[in-house]
Amino acid sequence: MILNNSLDLATCRKPKLLRLFWISFLLISSWGCVNETYSNGSSTIAIIPQPNSVKTHHGEFRFGSQIQILSNSTFDTASSYLKEYLTLIGVTVDLNSQAGAIRFIEDQTITNDEGYELRIYPKGIEIKAKTAAGAFYAVQSLCQLLPHPKQRSKQSKITIPAVEVKDAPEFGYRGMHLDVSRHFFPPNFIKKYIDALAMLKMNVFHWHLTDDQGWRIEIKQFPKLQSVAAYRAQTLIGHYNNQPHQFDGQPYGGFYSQQEVKDIVSYAQKKHITIIPEIEMPGHSQAAIAAYPFLSCETTPIDVAQKWGVFETIYCTKEPVFEFLEGVLSEVVSLFPGPYIHIGGDEAQKIKWQQCNECQQRMKDENLADTKALQSYFIQRIERYVNKKGKQIIGWDEILEGGLAENATVMSWRGFVGAIEAAKQGHQVIMTPTSHCYFDYYQSDHNNEPLAIGGFLPLEKVYSFNPIPSELSDQESEFILGAQGNIWTEYMSTSTQVEYMMFPRVLALSEALWTKSELKNYEIFSVKAEKFHNRLKGFEYHPANHFYDISGKLISTNNGLYFNLTKPSKNYDIFYTTDNTPPKFSKSHQYKGPIQIFESTIINAITYNKNGTPLGYEFTEKIDLHKGVGQQISLDKLPNAAYSGLGAKGLINGISGSDSRYGDKEWLGFWGDDVTITITLDSPVSLNSISTRFFEAQGQWIFAPKKVTIEIMDSSGTLVTVGELKALLSHAANDGLTIEKSIDLGGLQTEVIKLTVENFGIIPEGKQGAGQRAWTFIDEIKIL
Repeated sequence: MILNNSLDLATCRKPKLLRLFWISFLLISSWGCVNETYSNGSSTIAIIPQPNSVKTHHGEFRFGSQIQILSNSTFDTASSYLKEYLTLIGVTVDLNSQAGAIRFIEDQTITNDEGYELRIYPKGIEIKAKTAAGAFYAVQSLCQLLPHPKQRSKQSKITIPAVEVKDAPEFGYRGMHLDVSRHFFPPNFIKKYIDALAMLKMNVFHWHLTDDQGWRIEIKQFPKLQSVAAYRAQTLIGHYNNQPHQFDGQPYGGFYSQQEVKDIVSYAQKKHITIIPEIEMPGHSQAAIAAYPFLSCETTPIDVAQKWGVFETIYCTKEPVFEFLEGVLSEVVSLFPGPYIHIGGDEAQKIKWQQCNECQQRMKDENLADTKALQSYFIQRIERYVNKKGKQIIGWDEILEGGLAENATVMSWRGFVGAIEAAKQGHQVIMTPTSHCYFDYYQSDHNNEPLAIGGFLPLEKVYSFNPIPSELSDQESEFILGAQGNIWTEYMSTSTQVEYMMFPRVLALSEALWTKSELKNYEIFSVKAEKFHNRLKGFEYHPANHFYDISGKLISTNNGLYFNLTKPSKNYDIFYTTDNTPPKFSKSHQYKGPIQIFESTIINAITYNKNGTPLGYEFTEKIDLHKGVGQQISLDKLPNAAYSGLGAKGLINGISGSDSRYGDKEWLGFWGDDVTITITLDSPVSLNSISTRFFEAQGQWIFAPKKVTIEIMDSSGTLVTVGELKALLSHAANDGLTIEKSIDLGGLQTEVIKLTVENFGIIPEGKQGAGQRAWTFIDEIKIL
């Protein structure tokens, strides 16, 4: 009977293959000549992320009121998704019809498991893929060529250009993170978030489920995690830097039942997205300890955290704590079929361990040199348990301290150093540096942006992200799996706010991770992203719109000082004024090139479309010319990549940064470093005074420097100290201060000025970030 069935299958396979051959031959024979551009004369091929290869042909495929799809069980998810989409735009679909105008074909010659080929002929559409994931991504590209259901005119015919797409991702890990601990978001929004990732061919959702401010996943063994740890008494109002702290007085919380988790996991699987749950340890554990005080070193009652920040509360290293965590992880592992469990490991304050007899005894018993080694012991012990359950752990880059667990994957967030160290040790790495991947940072420096934690991460900087550190060899680079964007929700209480911070930056990240670097082009991307913006609104997302924002930069040339305005697209015009009046279409100056600056000036500019409609926000920049503007400047230390602003030149460009935000393009941030700044003037000048600005936000680890020493070069070429700025640290009630200090020089002459800025040092106990290096933020150095 088995032999007969095999023969029957063999005999019935030939006619089907022959039929497919003739259909393909007829389709291909009707195809026109290849056009290497992105347009066939009538339709622009705008797919995000940009595919590896796009070739357009003459002709187009026209959808009728009905269409047939031929597929097999391997591609059920992709074909069902396409059927659903086509139905929404008014096309009736007959699935698995032998006469399919749209055909899914399994092709094992495609080398990348997530790769695909999409061919659109005038008489049909062909999708080739090796795996179900590849076919699903092909469908995402096809859907982007189709109209949005809510934006399609019912009377119009649906046509898409004849095109050939060959595509595969550059990185295997393409993720987005969402913190639901600070603010809780219902299951329907989590699914909507997953939908967005699927549209952009992202394949990982990092679900941050536990933290000091709330525990969000049901654990049946420990019911107080639901009844106590999932709720806080009230929530901080405004920014953490605003002192004294104010609270709303309203209980807040929520959690996902295990059934809801299973449903969301299943939903994500259908979109070829792996969910990585994060259960924070040993720090960021105050919510769990509020439910079960025995988990701490003191065992005294404590509340779920009501404000943001890093706390001294931490899991103890005694045996009952490990028994608790293993019980939690046993349930978590059973809910998430993916290969990874994220265990946090970041920002673990170790003061309590230093004071705890049981932790000190643990260090003696395990022959551990210090509390960093104790954290390494903690992480390695958890790793062994997770490995026994058939999973691998991921931890933030602090897990490198004290020795890295044997099989751990490092998520590098504090920059590139952790990634480099881990890769050189042969550990897999996921990149998520604050400099390019933290979507809780401001995306515009306009004053009406919604409240955010700080920082500045515009769309173009996200797009420029290269996950491979230049310090790694080709062999070491193989350990970089990919990257993800992070959304921490301290200042995002609604799903609308999350979407605003997510879009359009996630579009840029998707292309940074999918597309080969040589194919990336920000100008082309920005045009595509602007079109995608309307598509997102059709799907009822709430994206930010900064496509019309103007940026400006002072440049120094041999011919003088100029201010360069950058417009978002060639399709629009900039009109500007230099007399501090609002610019008007066709009546003000039309921007044709850099504006020469002869004196202190205020430039106002706005983008207009060809019809004279203003777009976006009005751009304003005040340029205060002083003796340092346009001169030579050097730093002995580079600013941190997350806060590099305009570089050294930004310190003497005549433009001051924001008084309330430390992360805009004018502020330079240095983490724990002393920095020496040398300014060389074109010729000796008389100095009346030198002033500079610092930012202080102790809640975010930002402290004014200990002191600033100012030296000038005398006529003999010797550097002479002419003054010091001291007592810079503020003791005022309000945090988040801009500190401006000046020193009178009484007409001294020099052509070289040197400022040595001494970092505050280690943050003391009782302050946020205790034990960590302080940040220094420096703004304009004004020379009069």
